[in-house]
Amino acid sequence: MDRLLMVVGATLIALFGTAAARAEDGYDLWLRYDAPQYRQAWASIGSPGAVSADEDHPTIRAAADELTRALGHDPAATPASSAATILIGTARSPQIARLGLPLAGLGPEGYLVRAVTAEGRRTIVVAAREPVGVLYGAFALIRQAGQGGSLGGLDLSDQPRVRLRVLDHWDNLDRHVERGYAGQSIWDWWRLPAIGDRRYTDYARANASIGVNGTVLNNVNAKADSLTAPYLAKAAAVADVLRPWGIRVYLSARFSAPIELGGLKTADPLDPQVRAWWKVKADEIYRVIPDFGGFLVKANSEGQPGPRDYKRSHADGANALAAALAPHGGVVMWRAFVYADTDPDDRAKQAFTEFKPLDGTFADNVLVQVKNGPIDFQPREPFHPLFGAMPKTPLMIEFQITKEYLGFASHLAYLGPLFAETLAADTRGKGAGSTVAKVVDGSLDGHRLSGIAGVANIGSDRDWSGSIFDQANWYAFGRLAWNPTADPQALATEWTRLTWSSDPTVVTPVVAMMMRSRQAVVDYMTPLGLAHLMATGHHYGPGPWVSDLARPEWNPSYYHRADRNGIGFDRTRTGSNAVAQYAPPLARRFANPAATGEDLLLWFHHLPWDHRLAGGDTLWDTLVRRYDRGVAGAASLRSDWAALRGRVDEERWQRTAERLAVQEAEARWWRDASVAYFQSVSGRPLPPGSAKPAHDLDWYKAQLFPYAPGQGQ
Repeated sequence: MDRLLMVVGATLIALFGTAAARAEDGYDLWLRYDAPQYRQAWASIGSPGAVSADEDHPTIRAAADELTRALGHDPAATPASSAATILIGTARSPQIARLGLPLAGLGPEGYLVRAVTAEGRRTIVVAAREPVGVLYGAFALIRQAGQGGSLGGLDLSDQPRVRLRVLDHWDNLDRHVERGYAGQSIWDWWRLPAIGDRRYTDYARANASIGVNGTVLNNVNAKADSLTAPYLAKAAAVADVLRPWGIRVYLSARFSAPIELGGLKTADPLDPQVRAWWKVKADEIYRVIPDFGGFLVKANSEGQPGPRDYKRSHADGANALAAALAPHGGVVMWRAFVYADTDPDDRAKQAFTEFKPLDGTFADNVLVQVKNGPIDFQPREPFHPLFGAMPKTPLMIEFQITKEYLGFASHLAYLGPLFAETLAADTRGKGAGSTVAKVVDGSLDGHRLSGIAGVANIGSDRDWSGSIFDQANWYAFGRLAWNPTADPQALATEWTRLTWSSDPTVVTPVVAMMMRSRQAVVDYMTPLGLAHLMATGHHYGPGPWVSDLARPEWNPSYYHRADRNGIGFDRTRTGSNAVAQYAPPLARRFANPAATGEDLLLWFHHLPWDHRLAGGDTLWDTLVRRYDRGVAGAASLRSDWAALRGRVDEERWQRTAERLAVQEAEARWWRDASVAYFQSVSGRPLPPGSAKPAHDLDWYKAQLFPYAPGQGQ
């Protein structure tokens, strides 16, 4: 007789408490199974009575548990005559095999979810080739139920386009999170491995629900201690929790670890002793974490050690670690963020200059991890030119989910459009066939290995990310990592229904807020292609006047180059010629101010204040009006949210309203400080209708924030 793995809703209630007793504090993220639309969806197929599986596998058990939890009732109390069965399993399951489903083309992580009639009973089947596909299919079914509507006639099939879908935690061993705005690290290294935390499982559930399959546990500014035996035991304890949910653990590796831990005199990647040390270390790691994913490495950037210390290339360094991992199936994610100690003619050119000549020289298990833009996670940047320049090397895009440069967790800035804008960019100037998405998923150049990374915004705050709306950025990242061509507005709609309400009177205005929020932030912080105007160090608030730091590229003034005559960074042939790093059709477009477009105008061009834009206004007037538009955008977000009071729960409404008030105030601060500074440089009067800044420039310059959260240590 088939063995049924059933988790009864009553047991779950005993374990986790009733929905009515639990406040809406954001902890449940988008997995709010007590929302009314779930009950409506389940009722459309006769209130399913059981989750059935005849395979005893940890991941299939996790899928069965999650589905039963989502059902939210006691299956034993449902009359058999009205109950539909949810049947889950792989092709190895006799129950699944009898159905003859088309599973062969799904791949190892793909799934099929279909409403069928099996043995005379209504059945929803969740099937896959491998257990992790069953898990993803279970979450696809739950997500469909959470959208509301009928599940009758259900027929879903999908598989990820990207192989490695990884969250990078910039978490330190003391639980400080670099660029973290949601409390401490969730990894309690002090108590691990002996004492765990239920939160680790809930973290895994959330990531599995959006298809994330990898976690880098520690900061890219790594400590060698992370590779010692005590900390490997701690990482192994976390890996044990994440494994049933399809998530592999990775570690950031400090390049100088052979010196610091091994007592060697060098970390030269071509030294035989160094290579032997890495091999022994890899063998040690795999003994305690058999499915260890591999290493993330930041080298020769911001003071971190690397192969260039020994006059070796980045490929030499990456390949040394790759050789140690290869026998175990591990990979190296080698970051192309090379922020050198010497001043370049243009910081935006550094990664291309160092990595382009190395194309085709990296080992088969190396991905070069490239930030979405050529500087550093700015509110808007052009796509990184490396995406069009290394066809022989798998490139793994890196996004920043945590909002280091977009107002921390206080400002509403939905990043789905930012992610999608980059992924849809044409790398070779030939149309949709050569997008960043096709580079990243490997399809453009035929790479087997592919990956997308996101710098996590997760912390110990009860709501995980510092605000409810910041959860949407985690969600959108995972869904776009699964399918890089997904529509960010559709994802915003999906997230809103799952997180806030399926009521159209909530969904429509919330999605509209989300979709215009990032542009509002761009307008009041870095309009018209300006970049890195944030105060230095903590990157909180405006600081366009800063110009006295030791290295030129540490100063915001380096990026805007405003003077009496004009503003902007000339990256054409008359300046740094960074445009030459792009494919010729793109280089020609970016070199022409009329063709560049307003959104990136001052990124590529230094133009006179009186330069006329396409609409007829001067550059100066347009700049000020963009700042004004940003403030108006922030105000509209706040007023639109105020109109939703009573349509969402009061606790989360209030917490969000508080943050939107902060955002509006800080948008005005950004606008006034920036306008005051640029007016002092340009000497131009404000355009008609634009208000004078609330304070003089000296007042804005005097604002200091030495203890702003998230700073590096």
